[in-house]
Parts: sequence; C-alpha cells; structure tokens
Amino acid sequence: MNALLGNPALWLTLTIATYLFAAWIHQRSGHNTLTNPLLLSVAIIVPLLLLTDTSYDRYMESARFIHLLLAPATIALAVPLFANISHMRAMLKPLLIALLVGGTAGIVSVLLFGKLFGLPHDVLVSFSPKSVTTPIAMALAEKLGGNASLAAAAVLATGILGAVGAEHLFRWLNVRDDAVQGFAMGIASHGIGTTRALHISHKAGAFSGLGMSLNGIFTSLCLPALLAAWPL
Repeated sequence: MNALLGNPALWLTLTIATYLFAAWIHQRSGHNTLTNPLLLSVAIIVPLLLLTDTSYDRYMESARFIHLLLAPATIALAVPLFANISHMRAMLKPLLIALLVGGTAGIVSVLLFGKLFGLPHDVLVSFSPKSVTTPIAMALAEKLGGNASLAAAAVLATGILGAVGAEHLFRWLNVRDDAVQGFAMGIASHGIGTTRALHISHKAGAFSGLGMSLNGIFTSLCLPALLAAWPL
C-alpha cells in the first residue's frame, strides 16, 4: 500500500478520473449548479487524502501536471474575450465602475469579517485575495506575509460558492443580462465562476474572463495599500 500511495502517477490518475466522473454526474443532472464538477471532485478527493493520511504537499507533487495547466487554460480565455471585444468597448465605463466597487468589496468584506472575528494577521492576509485566480492569490499571500496554501483554499471555496450560488442570486435579483452576470461572476469567483459562466452563454463566459483578469490586476495593485491602511 505504501508503494502504491508513493507512486507519482496515482493521485494524478485519481484526480482526472474523479473529475471525469463528477462531470458525468453534472451532465446527467442537467448541469445543476449543486452538482458542480469541482465541488463533487473536492468532496471525493479530500476524504481519500484523509483516509490514506496523504499530505497536501505529497498530493500536489503527484498532481503537479494539472496545476501546470492552469496558466495556459487561463490564457485560453482570450479567445472568447476577442470575440466579444466590441461589446466590451461599448460598456467600458460601467465595467470599470463595477470593477472598482466589486474588487474593493471583495477585499474589504474579508477585512471586516476578520476584524469582527479577531483573525490573526497572517490569516487575514491569506484570505484577502480570495476573489482572484489561484496563482495571483498565492503570490500575493506569500509577498504580504500570509500563507499560500491557505490562500489557495480560500480561493477554491470562494470560486465554488460563486459557481453554485451566483445564478440563484441573479434570479432573485432579476439580473438577466449575460454580460452583467458574467462580469460579476468573474470579479467575485475568478476562474471557477468563469467556467460556470461559459455554461450560461459564450458572452457570459467572455465577460467573466474579462472580470477575472481585471480583478487580478486591480487586487494586485490595491491589496497592499488597503492592508497597510487597515487598522489591525
């Protein structure tokens, strides 16, 4: 068993197989948000790691190939962005206002909850970039004195919550415009939300990719200043 668990290909194979199985369930459910493939995959993989007493570092060493694909997958979002560039230019001003409000709210909400519950400084820093994509969040957390692994967990939880709950919230608020839905999901729940937005429509996916990209830049520039000005 130890030899099997130590095989570098084991967790890579299990992760891919688990995601394919979760995607099949998601398809069979009619793309119900509650059967989000990433959510189901996490619900399967995490108990397996606990049962086999496999550390996160050991798992990541085996599944590193999937992590390496994150960057090219993000870059590929440029394709729907280019296809909808005319719509984005026409909406430039409201999009920038939404970015300013949404990006700031994503950071300040963490700071407020942190102050309310008395979170330590390193935890607060790790949670603050929760609404940007994983590589940016991990880099910001490390640079500002937080924990990269904790930041990655916060990003994952935020993305899944956005992917599962956003459409229900849009219906409740009667928000029907695909561009508005997509941009909001991109700002709030980064790549995971963008994946879900692509199921709404090609246009929603494009605007979600734009929101994710712009919020990554905005958070990288503004987070250090907000943390420095925030009373700890």
